Amino acid sequence: MADILYTYHDSVYVNLTNKCDCACTFCIRSHHDTVGESGNLWHEKDPELSDVIAAVDAFDFTGYQELVYCGYGEPTCALDILIESAKYAKEKYGLRIRVNTNGLANLYHGRDVVPELAEVVDVVSISLNAPTEEKYVAVTRPGFDHAFEGMLAFAAACAKQIPEVKFTVVDVLPEEDIEASRKLAEELGIHLRVRKYV
Repeated sequence: MADILYTYHDSVYVNLTNKCDCACTFCIRSHHDTVGESGNLWHEKDPELSDVIAAVDAFDFTGYQELVYCGYGEPTCALDILIESAKYAKEKYGLRIRVNTNGLANLYHGRDVVPELAEVVDVVSISLNAPTEEKYVAVTRPGFDHAFEGMLAFAAACAKQIPEVKFTVVDVLPEEDIEASRKLAEELGIHLRVRKYV
């Protein structure tokens, strides 16, 4: 069975699903089966809510304050399990909840899911990936039309309802694209984090 929880740096991560509505050119899934100290992250079958709660209860959170929903898939593709397990972990263990997402949840579910996330999530990190629609589509290869616009709208909605929201780009982008991404993020009032490619 694939790992449901794994650690990386100072956080505990939840590998909730292997479903994803993008096929990013740089995705680690196409190169490795593991991240950090995890075992295999490919589920034969995505975990149920009871599996996630059992994994949370079996984990020793001593020294950890944050639970991050980010695995080998887009965590918002398993939205109900994300919300319920995050609520459980927050109430029982006092953990801060972060979701690392591609920002396409509203397109995937066909409705505004930000209020549901806002009930339990403290931090949302959204993969901006590129500063323009053309470059975004080329690198992200999303499963939706108007994905770039939808992702930006999701980010703007999150910024109004969730305490901390940030965009990320990977440091393999050309410097001019990083600067253009920073400018776009600033226009939306959202911090940009340039993350190291792993």
